Amino acid sequence: MKIEHILPDEIEKKSFEIITETLNEKGIILPKDQELVTKRVIHTSADFDYSQTMTYSENAVAIAKNLLADGADIVTDTNMALAGINKKSLAKLGGEAHCFMADEDVARIAKEKGVTRAVVSMEKASKIEKPVIFAIGNAPTALIKLHEMIQENTYRPAFIIGVPVGFVNVVAAKELIMETDIPYIVNAGRKGGSNIAAAICNALIYELTR
Repeated sequence: MKIEHILPDEIEKKSFEIITETLNEKGIILPKDQELVTKRVIHTSADFDYSQTMTYSENAVAIAKNLLADGADIVTDTNMALAGINKKSLAKLGGEAHCFMADEDVARIAKEKGVTRAVVSMEKASKIEKPVIFAIGNAPTALIKLHEMIQENTYRPAFIIGVPVGFVNVVAAKELIMETDIPYIVNAGRKGGSNIAAAICNALIYELTR
């Protein structure tokens, strides 16, 4: 293949043009409101399977954007996802991104209870006194804990991005979230990851700040 000489500022634009062309060639038409989110996930992963597996609750993108515009915080289940979120742009909207996984108190409590740090991180996040968007890209136990709190009426997340990757409890955990009345963006199946969680957050943030 021939190497193209493209200016740094043009690389992302060119990438999205290629994604659009490829989707057109495949005959895939994305819903207008979901288009930029799904395309950014494909851009991050170079995986067009996401065009078929990304799943949105009713008006999910509009709801998430309204939350962000009103200053909602984001909580991730990995520092990798936290690092990938554009925190400067999020701050312009009045929001802050958090990850509690490496906190000493989280590690201690998780060990005492015999549960994952992700579970304790969700409990800690539930104490944030403002709307929270959860961006879960690694730990299905985080989604399971959120579902448990929802069912017990002890906490209601404002929004859930559920895209953990893996094999153990991943599919089942995503399905639990899709059964709730909490607005969500979920990637059905085993694929996902911290980079995908961050990409979804950034897609939503960029729609408001670019």
